[in-house]
Amino acid sequence: MCGIAGIVSLDHSPVPPKAVEDMAACLAHRGPDDVGFFYHGHVGLGHRRLATLDTGPSGHQPMVSDCGQIVVVYNGMLFNFRELRTELRSLGFEMRSDGDTAVVTAAWLAWGQNCLSRFNGHFSLAVLDKRAHALYLARDRYGTRPLYWYCANRTLLFASEIKAFFTHPAFAAAVDLEALPEYFTFQNFLSERTLFEGVRLFPKASVGKIDLCAPGAPHITRYWDYAFASEMPAASEAACGEELEFLLRQAVNRHLVADVEVGAYLSGGIDSGMVSALAAADRRYIKSFTCGFDISSASGLELGFDERIRAEAMSNLFKTEHYEIVLKSGDMERIMPHIMRHLEEPRVGQSYPNYYIAQLASKFVKIVLSGAGGDELFAGYPWRYYPVCATPNFSDFIDGYYDFWQRLIPSERLAGFLAPVWSEVRHVDPRLLFRKVFDGCPHHIHGPEDAVNLSLYFEAHTFLQGLLLVEDKLSMAHGLETRAPFLDNDLVDFALKCPVGFKLRNLDASVRLNENDPGSKSDRYLRQTRDGKHILRQVAGKYIPESVIFAEKQGFSAPDASWFKGESLDFVKRRLLNSRSPIYDYIDRSMAFTMVGEHLQGKTNRRLLIWSLLCFDYWLETFIRRNPYG
Repeated sequence: MCGIAGIVSLDHSPVPPKAVEDMAACLAHRGPDDVGFFYHGHVGLGHRRLATLDTGPSGHQPMVSDCGQIVVVYNGMLFNFRELRTELRSLGFEMRSDGDTAVVTAAWLAWGQNCLSRFNGHFSLAVLDKRAHALYLARDRYGTRPLYWYCANRTLLFASEIKAFFTHPAFAAAVDLEALPEYFTFQNFLSERTLFEGVRLFPKASVGKIDLCAPGAPHITRYWDYAFASEMPAASEAACGEELEFLLRQAVNRHLVADVEVGAYLSGGIDSGMVSALAAADRRYIKSFTCGFDISSASGLELGFDERIRAEAMSNLFKTEHYEIVLKSGDMERIMPHIMRHLEEPRVGQSYPNYYIAQLASKFVKIVLSGAGGDELFAGYPWRYYPVCATPNFSDFIDGYYDFWQRLIPSERLAGFLAPVWSEVRHVDPRLLFRKVFDGCPHHIHGPEDAVNLSLYFEAHTFLQGLLLVEDKLSMAHGLETRAPFLDNDLVDFALKCPVGFKLRNLDASVRLNENDPGSKSDRYLRQTRDGKHILRQVAGKYIPESVIFAEKQGFSAPDASWFKGESLDFVKRRLLNSRSPIYDYIDRSMAFTMVGEHLQGKTNRRLLIWSLLCFDYWLETFIRRNPYG
C-alpha cells in the first residue's frame, strides 16, 4: 500500500514541482520506503511507496510504460497480477518489473479503462494516458483504498488522504454544513461528501476521466456494483459449503503473496479466526495480533468485550506467534488528537482500538490480514434485517430500514440538534440520501429474502465502506498495509449469489434492538437461534473451536458505555459539557448537554453519540481552528 497525490492546473499553467512534493510529504506515513514524481505540462503526479512486492528499484513509481504513453501512480495490490501478467505477455507486452504495478501499467496500455473489470484487488490509482489526452482516477470494487478530490480556484487536487490538500493554496478548509445532517443521522456519510467543504470521496467501483484539453471535474462512471440475489443453481448446502471453503482458502493464499512478512489480526470471532486458520496452514508460525480491554470497571454486557481468552485459544490451536495489547479507559483520551489527524473525518464506530492494534502489528510486519467483509457478505447482523423482513413492498422497506439506521439523532429531533445552522441545512433530507443508496439495485420485494438482500446491498455500500476507510487510514498511520481476503472477487461473487436461506435460518424473527448496545443483539439472536452467517459457521467448524463458532456476535469495540460514565467521566465532561467547545457553533448546546447527561446518569446508552461528538470536537480543533499542514 502506498500514497498517491496529484494536481491538474485547469488553466493549463505548469504545475510547480514543490506543490506536488509538499502534498506527497503529507503522505510519508503511507509510504516510508520511496518517493517519486512525474510532471507533464499542467499535470503533476506524486507517489509515496510502502514496498511490499518487488521491493527494489524496478517497482519505483510513478511508473511509465516503455512507449512513454502511460504513467501510473498506484496504491494497493492486485491479487491476480500473475494471471494477468501471463495474459499480457501472450499479447506481446513486456514488463520490466515482477510486481503488480507493472501489470497495471501494461493492462491499461492494452485495454484502457476496461482493465478495471479484470482487476481482482484492493487499489486506488491515477493514470495519465497521453493517447487519450486524459487523466483517469479509479478505485476498486469495494472501496478498500481511499481517494479524495477537490476542485476550486482553477485547480484540481487528488490524494489518498485529505491532509495533502492543506499544503496547496487553492484549498481552504471549511466545514461543509450540508454534511452535518448526514453524519449526525447515520454516524457515517452515505454520499461522497466529507466534513470538508468541496472535498469529495471518489466513489468505489468507479472510474473518472479528466479531459486534459478542457480540464474540469472528473466525469465519473461506475464499472461494477453489488448484485445480491439467490441465483445459485439448485445445490445442496453441503456443496455450497465445499465451494465456500475452496474460495476462502484461495482468497487467503492470494492475499499472502508478498515479498515481506505477513501477519493476521486474530479476535475471538469467526471471520478473523478463519483467515488466521487458513493463513497459518500456509505459513508456519505466522504472527497474530489481538486487542483486548481492561474490563475491571465495565458492567453488564460489556464484561464480555475482552476476547483475549478465545483469541489465545485459537492462537494455540493454529500455532501462531501471538501478540496482544490491552487497552484501558485512559487510552482513548491519550490518542484522540492522533486518531483525528489520521482519520480526517469521523466515520462509523469507536475506531481508536484499530489505531492501537495496527501500531502493535506494525512493529512486527508490514502487512496484516483482517476479517473485514465477512459480516456484510454473509449476513452477520440478523437483528438489522429481521425487523424489515416482513415488509410487503420497497416503500415500506425504506421506511422501516431508514428508521433503524438513524444511529445518532432521529429525523424529528434533527432541527433542534442542529439549531445554530438549521436555516442553512434544512433542505438536506437524510431520508432521500438513504433512499438514493438503492438506486443501483432492483426494488422488488417478493419475500423476506429480497428484503435481506436489499439490507446487505445497503450495508456493503455504506457501513462496510466506512469500516474500510477507518481500517486503511489507521493502519497506514503506522505504515501497515491491511488486506481483507473476504473481499476477494471470486469469494464476493459467490456470496452475492449464495441463497439467503444458507446465510440465515430464522427469517420469521422480528425483534428490534438498540445499536448502542451490541451485547444485547447477540443475546437475543445468537444464543437463542445461533443465526447469522450459517454457511460460514458450517465451514468454520472444520478449523476453529465450536466455542468460537457459536459465541455471541461481538464487534471490535471497547466497553466505552461504562468508561464514559466511569473512569472517562471527567474527560467527557471536560470536552463535551464545556460551553466553549467549538461544536456548539453548529450544535444546540442545551440539547447536547441533556443527551450526554442522560448517558452519564445511566438513563440512556448514548455511547455512539458521545464518541461522535468527541470526534467532531477534535476534528474542529485539528483542521478548522488551525491549519496543521500548511
